[in-house]
Amino acid sequence: MSKAYINAQVDEIVKNKEFEFPKNLAMATAWILGNLKGINLKVFDVSGTSSLSDYYVVASAGNPTQANAMADTVTEELKRNGSKIISKEGLKHSDWILIDSGDLIVHIFLDTAREVYGVEELWREGKPISIPQDYYFSEPENSESEDTDTDRDFF
Repeated sequence: MSKAYINAQVDEIVKNKEFEFPKNLAMATAWILGNLKGINLKVFDVSGTSSLSDYYVVASAGNPTQANAMADTVTEELKRNGSKIISKEGLKHSDWILIDSGDLIVHIFLDTAREVYGVEELWREGKPISIPQDYYFSEPENSESEDTDTDRDFF
């Protein structure tokens, strides 16, 4: 996925009148994480229940390289859209990366560690925000289907 494509999609979400600030940044972050093949995405509106932030975004990654790429892209796009990154934790040899930009806190877990921490339980009072299905990575429609005829030419 090219940087120009990511910038264009994030800009479209950030400028969407349906999402006020900082929800627009939370939704743009969810799009980034989903399109970098993050799984089990969650966005919580905690503005009425937390003094730390207005939105929490949570995602899982399959491996540390993917988690770091997700964190780097989210950080870059938040900065590009005027957010100051207050803190980034867990980038070196960790199973949990946290990015704090004040209005938004992003948690990226290795898939194997997410249940251990159970951070979603902390925000039971927060309102879950629906994430559009097209925010998730999917194969292009013209990609090969699971056709058994392709198996015979494997070797």
